[in-house]
Amino acid sequence: MASLLAEKFPRSTIKITQHTGHPSASTLAAVDQLLLILPAKPPRELWASVPQGSKVSALLKRRPKASVPGISTRLANKRQTALHIGMLDIKNEAFEQLTFARKMQAAASSEKATCIGIWVLGFKAEDQAIIAERMIAAALAAAFNLPHFKAKPNPSKLKSLRLLGLEARLDTARVVAEANGNNLARWLTAMPPNKLDATEYLRLLREMSKKQGWTIRKYGVGELRKLGAGAFLAVAQGNADDSAAIVRLQYRPKAKSARPELSIIGKGIIFDTGGTNLKPFQSMLEMHIDMGGSAVALGTLHAISALKLPFAVDCWLAITENRTGPTAYKPQDVVTAANGKTIQSIHTDAEGRMALADTLVLACREKPGLVIDFATLTGACISAVTQRYSGVFTNRQKWHPVLKKTGVECGERVWPFPMGKEFLEDLKSETADLKQCSPNASGDHILAASFLNEFVDRKIPWVHVDLSACMRKGGLAHVPTDISGFGVRYTMSLILDRNALGDADWK
Repeated sequence: MASLLAEKFPRSTIKITQHTGHPSASTLAAVDQLLLILPAKPPRELWASVPQGSKVSALLKRRPKASVPGISTRLANKRQTALHIGMLDIKNEAFEQLTFARKMQAAASSEKATCIGIWVLGFKAEDQAIIAERMIAAALAAAFNLPHFKAKPNPSKLKSLRLLGLEARLDTARVVAEANGNNLARWLTAMPPNKLDATEYLRLLREMSKKQGWTIRKYGVGELRKLGAGAFLAVAQGNADDSAAIVRLQYRPKAKSARPELSIIGKGIIFDTGGTNLKPFQSMLEMHIDMGGSAVALGTLHAISALKLPFAVDCWLAITENRTGPTAYKPQDVVTAANGKTIQSIHTDAEGRMALADTLVLACREKPGLVIDFATLTGACISAVTQRYSGVFTNRQKWHPVLKKTGVECGERVWPFPMGKEFLEDLKSETADLKQCSPNASGDHILAASFLNEFVDRKIPWVHVDLSACMRKGGLAHVPTDISGFGVRYTMSLILDRNALGDADWK
């Protein structure tokens, strides 16, 4: 039986070509839509290089302030190429530049173009490259088709991107790998829960592992019982079958037995009813996205593999549903996690931290150099930072400035929060080692991270990402869909720009 990946996943076929030097009229006439990015205050002499420069200059003077694009018009060629001009301040932070890129791409996407040209004009060579990369990221996100089950689908028709007017050719391997990883994360997160159940998810992972050369191991319900993973199994016991599992994927570019330099962990609650503490309608409606953490972890592994990075990486996915029913776990149940700690259940809708607790224990037993987990964990984090940011926590408090700066520089912004022993006061239990959550204390995102910290080896650096930016109406940064896939770009920036694996102290 073919998996969903084989049947539905829209693999990228967009061709990227590059042209150095000033583009000719025939080059411009070969594109359906031309996105021309100019400095916020272009020098007067620049207009001589702009197609129909005097006309465009006059139109821009009448544009609404800060509109993106500034103007849209047509070139006087046979194709009637649509020209969209945007004015960009290079001093803007990455998030603002990516948002600008998304709005420019939205203008180009309105006519279902098959070929889009991107021309960054009037900037220094290094700035031109950065802007072009962000425009490519936005184009690849906009052109990607999320899952659809309509009788008459209306997919993107984009076939090619042409980078025009470059001073030097760009290496686009990273932006393409990150875009494909983000697209995979968004696609999985958007899948209806009856199409991507635990059985189908595992089938998909097996097929991906075969294609990518990953080693895959499934820890099923029976094996998890032997391992004492009572926290994960408490969540899984309400399921109709034993399809729940913790899955380990291994990427080994060198020795197969190498210790992982990085372990990426993802919460994979493929549908969350809230369990015995049943969610109300509005809160349950979008709960197919509760596996977004696992999708981000998988998308990140996909990007790492595409770039053939020289790091040994493990990817751990905690895959189950959180269902209600006669066998579902209940408030006041006491369960034992894989590290021997006992947990007093308080609220069954705090299932994510239960599933992650055992997954963290198993991952830490492999002694990785760094652990990063992703989870759509708490509504409290959304209340704290909105859906524009995600919250980050770490057992290395000195990393807070670096974690925050990484988000600013890559455009996937995070905000660090405290955690630790003082917050465990709210999780004291009379009957177990700790409570799952507090029935009345505020700051549940902080308590959840403090709870998870009890299942992490203290010797291992750990970063927890509470994905409050997993979904935002209207899109986020360069991503135009409500489901953002937030986290792939951020993790790749930690690895490649911050050398998180080469220098885990970030001195």
